Amino acid sequence: MTAGPTESGAPQERLRRWRLVLGGEEADGTGHKLTGQDAAMDGALAALYGKGTPRAGRDRSAGLGASAPAVARWLGDIRGYFPSSVVQVMQRDAIDRLGLATLLLEPEMLEAVEADVHLVGTLLSLNKAMPDTTKETARVVVRKVVDDLERRLATRTRAALSGALDRSARVRRPRHQDIDWNRTIAANLKHYLPEQRTLVPERLVGHGRASRSVRKEVVLCVDQSGSMAASVVYASVFGAVLASMRSIDTRLVVFDTAVVDLTDQLADPVDVLFGTRLGGGTDINRALAYCQSRITRPTETVVVLISDLHEGGIRDGMLKRVAAMRAAGVRFVTLLALSDEGAPAYDREHAAALGALGAPAFACTPDLFPEVMAAAIEGRPLPISDAG
Repeated sequence: MTAGPTESGAPQERLRRWRLVLGGEEADGTGHKLTGQDAAMDGALAALYGKGTPRAGRDRSAGLGASAPAVARWLGDIRGYFPSSVVQVMQRDAIDRLGLATLLLEPEMLEAVEADVHLVGTLLSLNKAMPDTTKETARVVVRKVVDDLERRLATRTRAALSGALDRSARVRRPRHQDIDWNRTIAANLKHYLPEQRTLVPERLVGHGRASRSVRKEVVLCVDQSGSMAASVVYASVFGAVLASMRSIDTRLVVFDTAVVDLTDQLADPVDVLFGTRLGGGTDINRALAYCQSRITRPTETVVVLISDLHEGGIRDGMLKRVAAMRAAGVRFVTLLALSDEGAPAYDREHAAALGALGAPAFACTPDLFPEVMAAAIEGRPLPISDAG
């Protein structure tokens, strides 16, 4: 029986893949020679992961050097050879391993890269060093990512929070169509007449209709230390979405060792991002002191602290402020990250202390954030299985 094309080609395909992984040195043991596009793909991999780069194990011979034209060509090559998700990983590796961050200060480089949240974080960290000619290109790159995120997240966020606002606005004399029958029955069970098998409601519970008046206040307090870059990007987008809702008064505060209130820039998340300063220390206590001073209606306020909790300020002061806000009726939510990557390295002792105060710390994906905020607004348990 003669083997079919798939059977006979399988060993060669395995050799080809191992050859691309191992790099073609004499010790790789494959004996497989690459030609055509495979050879070009191997060259692109060798330029990033080859000799002269900080890589565990064997080195390949190649490199990108510090030439902007060479890097721009390489960026174009990898976009042709690999899918977008792989391109983004390779770009991040090139920035981290080869020290190419400074090359992103050149407009032609920015035009060649595949934009994503992580690239935006890198650009923001370079913001103060950018020449004016590059800043305009950088804003275009950031705008593209932000617009994509808004399209993905805005509709779902507004729908979730609008529903939460309606359900949280209970009225004592609702119109018939606004009566919440489940809650009305639960509130009047003591008035059940078993002989008539009838419940006589003494108090009707209804859903309030959405109005143009502000009913809830949300404070986003965001750590802008370097490890929180992706969280800063997502928080700026969500902040802009929340600010567009008339029933929510939204405040956005970013901090390191200083505190900056970016609320007046919430109309445009790109302006918010370029108003941040990634990197530096962390003083959560000072940031919470500022947020606490701006709260006017504690029982109608949700404070969201987004931080890895590596406090450089006064730890006891931070915890006392959270306890005081909770005692006043503020709903306090602690997010270790607002990103798709999960929780970063964080201070577990501080996380446990906040959990003991009723503010459990957990990482949150952008897709789950609307549900977390809806639960916080309604005052029900947060929809996080591992919270606490």
